[in-house]
Amino acid sequence: MPVLSNFDMRKSTYRIIVLLILALTGLALAFLGSSVVGFGEACFWMDQQLICPPAAELLKNQSFFGNFLALFAAWMAVGYLLIGRRLRSKVTLVAYIFLVYGMAALILDLIVLLAGQSPLGYPPQTYLWFLLLALVPQLLGHSTYNWALGHLSATYVSIAVIAEPVGSTILAYFILKESPSALEIFGAILILAGIYLASHYE
Repeated sequence: MPVLSNFDMRKSTYRIIVLLILALTGLALAFLGSSVVGFGEACFWMDQQLICPPAAELLKNQSFFGNFLALFAAWMAVGYLLIGRRLRSKVTLVAYIFLVYGMAALILDLIVLLAGQSPLGYPPQTYLWFLLLALVPQLLGHSTYNWALGHLSATYVSIAVIAEPVGSTILAYFILKESPSALEIFGAILILAGIYLASHYE
């Protein structure tokens, strides 16, 4: 529905069909690429065949579980942006992020208390990282998405969110010296190709 709702029906029927095909193809490629990245560390090619461990063993793999959580978070972010698109048309960016980030902080604090944990007692360097996480990826990164919702369609913004695994793979290579597997590189290419195609209808 968000894809269809962003088409101008005054355009020719042929152009609408072509753009719709591009958008849906892009979404499919991005989803496929994200899935490939998620399985990239657990599966591998051998003798022209894709070899994956049994499901029970696969679920015990910490890297796979981490990739799955990242993928799940990305798709939850899509829903978050679809809702935000409606709200951003009615409220300013500052009011919106104050409400959303404030509520997220309250819920996080509640979870910490219910888990019997304390936000105190960590080394100063840990609090510095907390502050940097709040300022850079949250205040700058997520606020950029929320700003874009006031100017672009939710479909276009949400499909761009799926590029986060690609960015994290690149950062892991340069910062943590973790080399991506061939499957992960292939998945990243699919994601970028999907974003490129999906952006053509915008």
